[in-house]
Amino acid sequence: MGFIGGIIVFLCVFGGYVLAGGHLHVIWQPFEVLIIGGAAVGGFIIANPMGTLKMAISKSLHALIGSGTISKKDYLELLQMLFQLFQVARKDGPQAIEKHIEEPNSSEIFKAYPSFLKNHHAVEFLCDTMKITLSADLSQYDVDDLLDQDIKSAHEEEHAAQHAIQSVADALPGLGIVAAVLGIVHTMDYLTEGVEKIGSLVAIALVGTFLGVFACYGFVGPLATKMKNDMDSEGRYLSVIKAAMVALQKGAPPLVCVEFARRTIYPTERPTFDEMDTATKEGKKAA
Repeated sequence: MGFIGGIIVFLCVFGGYVLAGGHLHVIWQPFEVLIIGGAAVGGFIIANPMGTLKMAISKSLHALIGSGTISKKDYLELLQMLFQLFQVARKDGPQAIEKHIEEPNSSEIFKAYPSFLKNHHAVEFLCDTMKITLSADLSQYDVDDLLDQDIKSAHEEEHAAQHAIQSVADALPGLGIVAAVLGIVHTMDYLTEGVEKIGSLVAIALVGTFLGVFACYGFVGPLATKMKNDMDSEGRYLSVIKAAMVALQKGAPPLVCVEFARRTIYPTERPTFDEMDTATKEGKKAA
C-alpha cells in the first residue's frame, strides 16, 4: 500500500499542477535535485552507523512494497500453530517438540503455517525461548522479563532506523531553502539581463523550496510513519507469542495459553473466540 500511496501523491500534486496550466519541464531542475538530494543523503550517512543505514534502507523498501500490517488471518494461524505445538508438548512430553524448535524450517508443524515461518524474527523468538525453557528451570517471571528484553532491544534497533528516515524528512524543507538561496545568489549575476531572465531564474530557485517541502511532507515523512506502523505491528505479533509463552510457563493448558495470546491482539485484527475454537479443534486433530 505504501507504493500505491506514493503514486497517488505524485499524480495528484503534479497532475493538479499540469491541469492548472503548469509545465512539468519547469519543475524538473536536476541541479536543485542534486543539491537537496545529495545533502540529504550525505547527512543521512554522517548521522548514522552502517547497521542503521542498512536497516533503514531495508525497512523503507519493505514499507513501500510490503503489506506491512499483520492480518487477522495471520494471527489466527499463529494461535492455531501455538496450540498445536503446546498440545504436542503436553501429550508427548517436552522432548517431542525439540525436533521442531531445533530445525523449524523442517518442522511439519511450522511448515503448515507459512505466514509464521516466513517471519524469521518471530521464529527465532519462539524457538529460542522454548529451547531455554526446556533446558533451564525458569519461572514465569523470568520468561516474562526475558521476552520483554528481547522485544525492547529489537524495537530500539528498528526505531533507530525509523528515526534516521524521519530526520531526513525533517531536514528536507531546510535543504530546499538552501537550494533556493543558492538559486537567488545565482540570479544576482543576471540583474542586467532583463525581467524575463530574472523571472526564470527566480522560478528555478523557488522550485528548490517546493522540492524540499514536497519530499518531506508528501513522501519521506509518510514513509517514516509507515515504517513505524509496520514495526509496531511486528512488535504486537511478538507480544502475542510472549503472552502464550508466559501462560505456558505458568502451567496453563494449551487452550488457555492461546486465549491469553488472543486477548493481546488489537480488536480490529483479533479472531473471535469461536474462530479460535474452530482453529484449535483442527490443531488438536493434527496433533
